[in-house]
Amino acid sequence: MTKSKLTNLQLEIIKLFNYDLADGQLLEIKDILASYFANSATKEMDKLWNNNGWNNELMEQWANERLRNNHNS
Repeated sequence: MTKSKLTNLQLEIIKLFNYDLADGQLLEIKDILASYFANSATKEMDKLWNNNGWNNELMEQWANERLRNNHNS
């Protein structure tokens, strides 16, 4: 088995939370982290849409192309 090095985020979280939490608190923190990363991903997608002039019509077109290609395989 390969040992993987902890990331800077993992190390920081270990330092911050070097104690046991109640299950409810742990779930709360997981939700906070999930929301943070989901919001970051959404912001990056918004930038892509704006910078490339993408719109819902284009997304529908891409989805239909994908469906057609799957049926032809």
